[in-house]
Order: sequence, then C-alpha cells, then structure tokens
Amino acid sequence: MDLQYLKLSVEDRVALVTIHRPEKRNALSPEVLEEIAILFESISRMPEVNVAVLTGGETYFSAGFDLNFIRTIKKESNEAFTGLFHRAYRAILFCSRPVIAAVGGPAIAGGFDLTMMCDIRYASERAKFGQREIVLSLTPILDPLWRIIGLGRAKEVALTGRIYDAAEAEKMGYVSRVFPDGGLLEPVMDIARNMAAFDKDVLRETKQLGHTLLNQDMDGAMKIQEWLFRTYIGTDETRRRIDGLLESLKKGK
Repeated sequence: MDLQYLKLSVEDRVALVTIHRPEKRNALSPEVLEEIAILFESISRMPEVNVAVLTGGETYFSAGFDLNFIRTIKKESNEAFTGLFHRAYRAILFCSRPVIAAVGGPAIAGGFDLTMMCDIRYASERAKFGQREIVLSLTPILDPLWRIIGLGRAKEVALTGRIYDAAEAEKMGYVSRVFPDGGLLEPVMDIARNMAAFDKDVLRETKQLGHTLLNQDMDGAMKIQEWLFRTYIGTDETRRRIDGLLESLKKGK
C-alpha cells in the first residue's frame, strides 16, 4: 500500500498506524483522510491483524482539519469533502478490529473526532482534547461522544469549545489511562499485543456488541448477549484457552 501521510507496521497481530505530517502538526488534509479511510477499510480485511493502534506519535495527535484547505471550500460544492471525512471516521468506527487511540499530544476538532471513533483511548500527560468546531461556526459530532461520556458532558464539550487536558479527559471517562509524557506508545503497544492474543472473532463480536446494545431495550440486550455467548461457549477454541489458563494456574503463573 502506497502511503504518503501514514506509516503502517504490523507485528504480533497489531497494526500500528501513525499519522505522519509533522510540518502541519498532523493536520487532516483530504489526502490524509483518504489514506485513513483506505487503510482502515483494508485493516478490517487483514487476516494477520487482530487489533489496531492509531497514533500521531509522542508529540501530537492531530491539530484537526487543514484550515488552509477548509478556507477554500464553497457551500455549493462541499459534499465531496464532507463525505470523505465521514468515510474516514466510519472506517475507524466500524473497523472489524478493535482500534486503540494513543494520543501523545493535542487532538483538536477533526483530530479529536478521530479519537472519538476509536474503541479505547490512552493519552500522555501532554495530550489535549477539544471540539473547536463551534468557534468556527461549524457543528460538531455529538454521537458517539455522548455515548462515551454522557449527554450532559458531551454538550459541554461541544457548546463551549473548551480545551481539556489529559487529566480532565481521564476524569470525565473519555480517556482510560494517562501515561507520562514521552512514555505512551510502549505501554499502549503492550496492551494491544495482549489484546491481540485473544480470539479474533470474539474481539470482533465484542466490539460490535458495544454498537448494538445501545439501540436495544434491556430485555433485547440481554437476549442478544445470551445468544452471542452461546455462539462461543463449548467451542474448541474456548476449551483450548481454558486448558491453557488452568495449566498456567497450576504452575502459579
């Protein structure tokens, strides 16, 4: 795959995707968004990948849409760009593999939205988060944000345009854990490798479950979870993993 603005490495069933446009603080030009869409659509089909990690490195994540380009868009011809960035968002959100965001620095506006599409978010102490669309007379994305942090807090993020540091993002439940500045990628990759050792089908189904349950009443949700559990319990793969766990417990691991 010919990539100009993204770097891809695959090791131990983990795909590490790095946005690489340092001279623009990883701003999301149409070319960057096109590569994100194509790559994550491809990751969904890669048999050697169980988990993906999206990052911008240890210094910044993404400053958001390239404002020099946004300034040139006219209302009567905005459909192509709007469709493009939503295609990129959906490629991450509906990727069949779990996607972890490793946020090493500012993730603002469109960059913030990229982290929102990921399943899990980890940050360094230098990370910052914010939806700045309202400052530019643009409407922000509230869904899936409200599903992650609740509707009241999501409205605050969207309506104030405020920038939140990593500690506050963790407190509101947007970020799962904060790591020291410069020490983000190594522990996040360890987490990803541990996840990637799990059954690929179960990882996929568990991610999908997170999307499905929010549209169900409690009774419907319980029935879906019962059926899904029945799909895997008693399989050869489950028994193999149970045997491995029992053996490790005997050895005191």
